[in-house]
Amino acid sequence: MCKKSIIFLDIDGTLVNTSTNPESIPDSAVEAVHQARRNGHQVYLCTGRSKAEIYDFITEVGFDGVIGAAGGFIEVQGKEIFHETIKPESAAQVATYFNEHNIDFYLESNTGLYASKNLIPHLEWIMYGDVEHDPAARERKKEGSNFINALNQDSEMPMEDINKICFLETNGSKYQDIYDAFHDEFYMVRCTVPIFGDESGEMSVPGINKSTSIRILLDYLKADISDTYALGDGMNDAEMLDCVHTGIAMGNAKEGLKAIADYITTDLTDDGIYNAFKHFGLI
Repeated sequence: MCKKSIIFLDIDGTLVNTSTNPESIPDSAVEAVHQARRNGHQVYLCTGRSKAEIYDFITEVGFDGVIGAAGGFIEVQGKEIFHETIKPESAAQVATYFNEHNIDFYLESNTGLYASKNLIPHLEWIMYGDVEHDPAARERKKEGSNFINALNQDSEMPMEDINKICFLETNGSKYQDIYDAFHDEFYMVRCTVPIFGDESGEMSVPGINKSTSIRILLDYLKADISDTYALGDGMNDAEMLDCVHTGIAMGNAKEGLKAIADYITTDLTDDGIYNAFKHFGLI
């Protein structure tokens, strides 16, 4: 039996197949997590999602904890050990900018996801199609979406306890313009959800990312970086892969992430997590 390790898993494109509706986790990935934990390893989610977007079908797999909101909070066995949020005045400033420029966005907290005025119709269009005129689109809408269902558009947006702000490419908006306006106040990355558009992005607490929170967690656990693995697929996972001892890129990962990875496994849908765990003797 190998020494006990700590494994960090990104969600979107790594653990969860977001191209299916509803989203799905390969059975082989579930089995890999179960076997690894039975072997004494610890497995943590390490995701850009806030708690409100980590749905039951994900947590029911069984993990030792989660780093969420791109490093904004850490939970170990259900206990919160770290949480940093965006300043309310900064969140309000961004919301005003997006509303004035007609850019669709949502605010993430651990208790809810809060949508701008036109976000849900925008999402329905890109997920389902022309619901008003296309019968096939109406049928797709009947299947529903965990993400759209989780969005709250019924009340005024809260500006407190916000972990992260996500914006969609809207009416020709450019990521660079938004980056130029706010990068001094936020940690910013391009969004890794393809349907949100190439010019979409995410804004979170400055100085906090997956890497910084991995180190906070390891310090809390009194664990060594030499016993760590991380698996990811997008460039927002680059710091995570650089931070740990062994960084693993999915077969479906961005080429830039593959270039810095220590190992490249197979695609998410081709038993990528299971094959990686097997390769390194974790299962």
